Amino acid sequence: MTRKSKMGRGPLERMVRASLQESARSMRRVGPECAAAVAAAAEAAIATLENGGSLFFCGNGGSAADAQHLAAELAGRYTLERPPLAATALTTNSSSLTAIGNDYGFDQVFSRQLEGLGKQGDVLVAITTSGGSPNVVKAVHAARRLGMTVIGMTGAKGAAFAKLCDHALVTPSPITPRIQEGHIAMGHAMCELIERALFGPEAWHPRAAAVPRTAARRPARAARRRRSGRSSRA
Repeated sequence: MTRKSKMGRGPLERMVRASLQESARSMRRVGPECAAAVAAAAEAAIATLENGGSLFFCGNGGSAADAQHLAAELAGRYTLERPPLAATALTTNSSSLTAIGNDYGFDQVFSRQLEGLGKQGDVLVAITTSGGSPNVVKAVHAARRLGMTVIGMTGAKGAAFAKLCDHALVTPSPITPRIQEGHIAMGHAMCELIERALFGPEAWHPRAAAVPRTAARRPARAARRRRSGRSSRA
């Protein structure tokens, strides 16, 4: 028996199995409990992008990484070849973060950026596993003042934060790693819905670049109307 196979049957493997089983148990709840909220949040994001608006993302630590991840999926691509979408992470400009943090306080590093970049009709995706991050909460209040829609992502202890948001994507767990796993899964689902609604299942080709984006979206909008029972003339 090799050293590798001996280690594979030892305590480390048991710990890995336990961790993955805990993650799987948590994720089994996300689908049935969160699907409707994810769909509603995606619809809000789709409407904003169709109307020429932008999506902004913010969070701290692992949630900052998730904010950047999801913004990149939209600004770059998720699974379809298509034009880029207006998605910005407020966590990436180190000069802005340090200047605002130094001059105004760390609790304003997102809200102050948003006040300069956001506008009525845009969307803020605010991510906080605890629901209590002061800078994320301030960003939500700033978004409200600007007339933006707020999509909040939090965990089981973030009920008060969820009430501040138009759409709350709440991972049903109090454990930070499980909450983050739920957030990225829901965020990926939202990216998929956005892509397919705006551009349809067909891949985008370079020659389509000359076609106005609104024209490219018409088939997808018509399909959504048919699904919801509305006529294309509504």
